[in-house]
Amino acid sequence: MSPKINKQLIQKHELDIGDVYFYENYIITEIKEGVVVNFEKAAELLRLGKEYYGNKIPFVYISNRVHSYSFEPTTHFKSTELFPNLKGYAVVTYNAINNKIAELEQAFLNKPANIFHSLDEAIAWAEKLIIRD
Repeated sequence: MSPKINKQLIQKHELDIGDVYFYENYIITEIKEGVVVNFEKAAELLRLGKEYYGNKIPFVYISNRVHSYSFEPTTHFKSTELFPNLKGYAVVTYNAINNKIAELEQAFLNKPANIFHSLDEAIAWAEKLIIRD
């Protein structure tokens, strides 16, 4: 019998940079249009991540890119150091330009990463990463 993932929303937070949805083993972010995300701007998101997952609870970060925004990919280096329990990084894109940007960002990741065209696909992938761990 394989373990089950709890798909029930734990908490939604509306931050300056966008909306963040916390689940038992994954986080979904929807960053606001036009925001420039860097390590400093992501500080509240990172603080909340520590609050929910600490250093022990395995989780996957899912970026649901429903809006256009900028991201400094070197932020990945600092943020992944904070979360040894981060198991993977998924990006959901809805157009070819965002897909290309996500492909470039993957060069900055040292965790499993994948690009999807639907949120359901990203969640299914996240669940597989958590269950196999």
